[in-house]
Amino acid sequence: MDSFLKTGKINQDQQSTSSGVKSKDGSRGISDSTTPWVEKYRPRTVDEVSEQSEIVAVLKQCLDQGADMPHLLFYGPPGTGKTSTIIAAARQLFGDMYKSRMLELNASDDRGIQVIRDKVKTFAQLTASDRRPDGKPCPPFKIVVLDEADSMTSAAQAALRRTIERETKTTRFCLICNYVSCIIDPLTSRCSKFRFKPLSHDIMLARLEHICNEEGVKCAPRVLARLVDASGGDMRRAITSLQSTARLKGENGIEEIDVLEVVGTVPDVWLDRMIDIGRTYDYQKMDGFVEDLIFEAYSAAQVLEQLHDKIVFSTDLKDKQKALICKSISVCAYRLQEGCSEYVTLLHLLCSVAKALKA
Repeated sequence: MDSFLKTGKINQDQQSTSSGVKSKDGSRGISDSTTPWVEKYRPRTVDEVSEQSEIVAVLKQCLDQGADMPHLLFYGPPGTGKTSTIIAAARQLFGDMYKSRMLELNASDDRGIQVIRDKVKTFAQLTASDRRPDGKPCPPFKIVVLDEADSMTSAAQAALRRTIERETKTTRFCLICNYVSCIIDPLTSRCSKFRFKPLSHDIMLARLEHICNEEGVKCAPRVLARLVDASGGDMRRAITSLQSTARLKGENGIEEIDVLEVVGTVPDVWLDRMIDIGRTYDYQKMDGFVEDLIFEAYSAAQVLEQLHDKIVFSTDLKDKQKALICKSISVCAYRLQEGCSEYVTLLHLLCSVAKALKA
């Protein structure tokens, strides 16, 4: 906020200075040796955003025309580039002063109705100059980014609607969420909606190979493919898991077992044993299996997710058996979210699987 004058206008001459080491593109940040790979390889321009071709095309038109940029609503699965896209667009619009032209609030911040009325409204009312500190022209508006907007209360969203309506001349709003159904209709009607789809296997694999080459990490293509499968289209999760694995096993080369340990994926042998024990219909064996599974410290939610995929694509089970097991998985997933014991939930699931296999 130091880049604003007392008159409420952004200073044209004041250079924004922040602590840190100067990066290759001229912006300031922390040293590459300590930068998480997620931030180090974050897209710097809109053209570097992967897979989202329609969104990139629209944003490029907006960047060329500048002041014609609409309010935006980005929604889709996590790790698909929603926040990176708007930051890259702001970097291209405002240059090195993009941080002073952006107000970013995420789920960790208090975003109740009072914050919308005070912090967001105050920032939106400030007018901005149409020149960068280096003299180049830039759009005379600011950008307010509300990440995880679907977690905002209805009252806060209603207050935001009025702010968007009144401050359109000086501010553009970008709402980012996973579930667009949680955003009230008055907000969605004022924004251009863009859905970010999960990244394809080939795109993620190529990106991870590029990072491995840049960082000197020894990793076979089949290991990277397993990492991509475990991430479920989430690029952020894949890069973070790759960095964690490289820090632990990077010197000797990354193996598939290392990826499974870091990601927390349950080996297929456990899922096969679960189905085989369910066929025996022996409670003592089922109880012992669940205890062994709990002692291995695998996440119960991860077990449910992988078991669901295995059941759906199984060729050995009847449709009725698949339906009964999937219904039990959904009930157990709900109970886990409500705080039920993982041991009791998994034991109930295994008993349900045994009952369904006899159907």
